[in-house]
Amino acid sequence: MELGMSLRGDDASVHSITLFVALLCACLVIGHLLEKNRWFNESITPIFIGLFTGIVILLTSAGTSSHLFIFSEELFFIYLLPPIIFNAGFQVKKKQFFRNFVTISLFGAVGTLISFVIISVGCLQLFKKLDVGFLELGDYLALGAIFSATDSVCTLQVLNQDEMPLLYSLVFGEGVVNDATSVVLFNAIQRFDLSHITSSIVLEFIGNFLYLFITSTLLGVGVGLLSAYIIRKLYIGRHSTDREVALTILMAYLSYMIAELFNLSSILTVFFCGIVMSHYTWHNVTENSRVTTKHAFATLSFISEICIFLYVGMDALDIEKWGVVNKSRGTSFGVSSILLGLVLLGRAASIFPLSLISNLFKACPADKITLRQQITIWWAGLMRGAVSMALAYNQFARSGHTQRLGNAIMITSTITIVLFTTVVFGLLTKPLISFLLPMRQPSSTAGELPIDKSITEPLLANGNGNEHEQLLANGNGHVHDQESCMTIPRPTSLRMLLTVPAYTAVHYYWRKFDNAFMRPVFGGRGFTPLAPGSPTDPMVLQ
Repeated sequence: MELGMSLRGDDASVHSITLFVALLCACLVIGHLLEKNRWFNESITPIFIGLFTGIVILLTSAGTSSHLFIFSEELFFIYLLPPIIFNAGFQVKKKQFFRNFVTISLFGAVGTLISFVIISVGCLQLFKKLDVGFLELGDYLALGAIFSATDSVCTLQVLNQDEMPLLYSLVFGEGVVNDATSVVLFNAIQRFDLSHITSSIVLEFIGNFLYLFITSTLLGVGVGLLSAYIIRKLYIGRHSTDREVALTILMAYLSYMIAELFNLSSILTVFFCGIVMSHYTWHNVTENSRVTTKHAFATLSFISEICIFLYVGMDALDIEKWGVVNKSRGTSFGVSSILLGLVLLGRAASIFPLSLISNLFKACPADKITLRQQITIWWAGLMRGAVSMALAYNQFARSGHTQRLGNAIMITSTITIVLFTTVVFGLLTKPLISFLLPMRQPSSTAGELPIDKSITEPLLANGNGNEHEQLLANGNGHVHDQESCMTIPRPTSLRMLLTVPAYTAVHYYWRKFDNAFMRPVFGGRGFTPLAPGSPTDPMVLQ
């Protein structure tokens, strides 16, 4: 009998997996057919397919269930999130990212904290007027972290990275730092006893927050450098491209799991590991491995995103959670409305004032964030997605189930806001950006000058514009920065260093240090081993 029950359970799992894989294929095909559609995008399509599938499952199961699997935050954080975040770091244009790193940090870290405070305080004050069940102080703070996590996928799919590099880097970088900050805040809230808040607890909370940020970043950089050193020294690709690709993928995943093992921010770790591996490791492997790893990471990330949104669509019709809140529909609607209003307010209170502060420290008008760009960044951060869902389940549910009224209301409100912001705001994203930022010639986009095609790298350049030498000697002791407003003297002294734009000077000395010390040890472009199977045309550093 036990054997028979086990076999029937295995059959059910096989049926569920088969149907889920078929739905993933349908998402890919339908998404391709709707690619040029003005309204739909890669996030909305799987959500609608998930909703339709949920309705079918509800009808065939007599209203007992609407999804194929039970949501597990462990499944999300351990298997689905790592490829998404790593590919974000691996594909990012590093020059633009670090050029705007201060602004990105303002939006992603400081802005998230502002939004966190507004949402937490607003929930604490407004929910008292509603009968939402028993919620503790930690639950209100957790709501602030949950709804501070943005999802800018819809906006990034509309923005063109080549035509609007400044805006794209700000939206993209802010989204990654925002997710990392929200998860770090959420973990810190769960770690501390917040029933009696004192000044020492606040200081310890801030210290723990900074510790997680710094150590997680250093761990990601360290694992990335280790992978580059191993592959450069052993040069596995001479004998086996498969082993080289496997080692690259496993080292990337290892950085994430080490961070989880030591209770660090695995998102930050794997993101910076991706940046370092794209700068060093990726250039140490053979051409075949370069193409394979680039598309493998992108494919894994793409499938993971579709899985998440597909499940969100199915889980939106979960009869158990809606059954608990059925008697408190007005309360549930009020909670969702309050949370949505606080999301809008918190986003505005963080983006527009911080943009003003950022513009005050930029001398070149072309580098300043215009009002239209600020509105786009604000809009990009209104969507809520998989991270918010996973954190909400972690705080208010156990293995996807909950019977408490307060917890059920929080889960259903999270689902409502994720669906509403992703579908409604997502559908309006393309028309809004077309209105705010009409297509222009590349020469007038984001204050950038046209790039000479003769100095651009071929397709295998990994999409990283930072690899272009932006500091070009013009033969008479000056350096021309293609993205600044003027030609500046080469910073050969401390006095000159203080008179040139900060980014140009830092970039210049970083390139010198990178070429003299880092690349000879860890490899990178220009230091690929000349061995059988290596790239046929290695580029020489200037």
